[in-house]
Amino acid sequence: MKVFACKCGHIEFNAAPDKCLVCGAPKTSFVENQAAIQKPANPAALSEGDKKHIPKVVIVKECGLIPGGCCTDVHARIGEIEHVMQDKHYIRYLDYYLDYKFISRVWLSPNLCHPAAALHLNTTKGKITVVENCNVHGSWMAEADI
Repeated sequence: MKVFACKCGHIEFNAAPDKCLVCGAPKTSFVENQAAIQKPANPAALSEGDKKHIPKVVIVKECGLIPGGCCTDVHARIGEIEHVMQDKHYIRYLDYYLDYKFISRVWLSPNLCHPAAALHLNTTKGKITVVENCNVHGSWMAEADI
């Protein structure tokens, strides 16, 4: 899978879009960059830093917000060990993708927010990718099947 990063930091998978869905910059603002998403040095033995950055994604098949419809809740918490949310070190945002297509960004404020967010999808199938952006340690991702 190819990773493209816009000059604003937004990430797209497989191909750069005609314009950035976050900042509106043209396709030429994207550069292929596999290193735009951090990965653990040893996935079999995660470090404490890895455990604080890799999103934990929980899929809830029964939507609590809009019952009775075609709905799936996607909960994302940053870190098996909760990431700090202080002025100097915090999670800036979580980006959600369905089948590698960008669908939403949730901005978080230090001190006031926990490093977590939920999204209510109008679908019951697909692959969810959550990319979080730490202001100090960059972007990390996790995936889950709906």
